[in-house]
Amino acid sequence: MKKILLALFVSILTMGAFAQNIQTHYDLGKDRSYLTTTVEMFKPDSWGSTFFFIDMDYGVGDVEGISMAYWEIARAIKIGDSPLAAHVEYNGGFGQWKAGDAGGAYQINDCWLGGIEYSWNASDFSRGFTLQTLYKNIRGKHDASFQLTGVWYVNFANNKLSFTGFADFWREDNVFNGKETDFVFLAEPQLWYNVCNNFAFGSEVELSNNFGGMEGFNIMPTVAAKWTF
Repeated sequence: MKKILLALFVSILTMGAFAQNIQTHYDLGKDRSYLTTTVEMFKPDSWGSTFFFIDMDYGVGDVEGISMAYWEIARAIKIGDSPLAAHVEYNGGFGQWKAGDAGGAYQINDCWLGGIEYSWNASDFSRGFTLQTLYKNIRGKHDASFQLTGVWYVNFANNKLSFTGFADFWREDNVFNGKETDFVFLAEPQLWYNVCNNFAFGSEVELSNNFGGMEGFNIMPTVAAKWTF
């Protein structure tokens, strides 16, 4: 559930506000049926903005508790009065698995990213997007890779509905059943019904290709609730 509201929060940068939320998702994908919580924070300042999120999965397989923890933190540094900003970012995490009496742990390779982002917002902040072109270093896999990211938001129906999301495409070598793949795609569009300024419910659909240990294209929907502080 990564950086879902980043573009919306980027629009808040113009107004000098602070925003954070917590989301709870129940995964309806095949053989998933577990909970994920996401904490997101966006804070602007005179130099740019800081954004981070933390994902935690609960009860995957026979794990009794947190089965995966993952976080990303990013800093944008404004380039004058232009819509461009320098972007630096770190990703990383770890997890555990259990099936009967067998179990173990795994790591999510550290990633460092850097590049340029461009943001656009409508004059009334009803819609907007951010595009990022990034160099990517994946520890133990690629000293020099790349990532392209798009983030968007659209508020409509008198702000009762919000369509937000992101899409990532990057270079990463993986092997599935002896077959090598070179690229990964991940998108997570969300649709929210805003009950009030603080509470919303809705759904997310994870669209991925060669991501998270799953070969090929996969669709993983959720049902979700969100509280914005």
